[in-house]
Amino acid sequence: MSLTFYYHPLSSFCQKALVGLYELGVSFHERVVDLSDEAERDELSKLWPMCRFPVLRDDARDVNVPETSIILAYVEAHYARGTSLVPRDPDRALDCQLRDRFFDLDVNVPMQKIVTDKLRPEGHHDSFGVERAREQLGKAYAVADDWLQAGPWAAGETFSVADCAAAPALFYAKQVQPFADTQRRLAAYFERLWARPSFARVMAEAQPYLAMFPG
Repeated sequence: MSLTFYYHPLSSFCQKALVGLYELGVSFHERVVDLSDEAERDELSKLWPMCRFPVLRDDARDVNVPETSIILAYVEAHYARGTSLVPRDPDRALDCQLRDRFFDLDVNVPMQKIVTDKLRPEGHHDSFGVERAREQLGKAYAVADDWLQAGPWAAGETFSVADCAAAPALFYAKQVQPFADTQRRLAAYFERLWARPSFARVMAEAQPYLAMFPG
């Protein structure tokens, strides 16, 4: 087994990559990284100077792969057998990749803005930034709800990398800005995600850490 996945179970972006890795059915070593530990932070920085997880280390090919979507594309290209997280049709692939980026940038990022503001010391909160983040989340929920008219998953009829991105992003986002009462298709979609074995496994593994989430 040449793959080692550097991550933290509470991180939504790490959870996205884990969902995809479980869907692809590849074997890998897990390496939990505590960014508050200087030695572990230095170890991660040697793999990826931005010191941001997740990072995949492939000893067999002597490659370090950062960033969630790139990790999943790399594993699919070199190690997966028969399973694909991106449609083969070029137009459908572009649409899928758009929705992948959408859940990262328009759901995950504003959710994190709201959450990290809760961790700021008194007198250093960014109420304007949080207000803008909430507006962005509201728009994103409406867009995603409209997309879901076309099929059960984020990019249509089949589970894809877009769903890997959506699952943890929506899990945390709904803690800080619920959508069940206003976006019914989105709420039903999240229930399908919650029932997906790969995401259920990721959340079971995250359970010991969830009390740390400040949302």
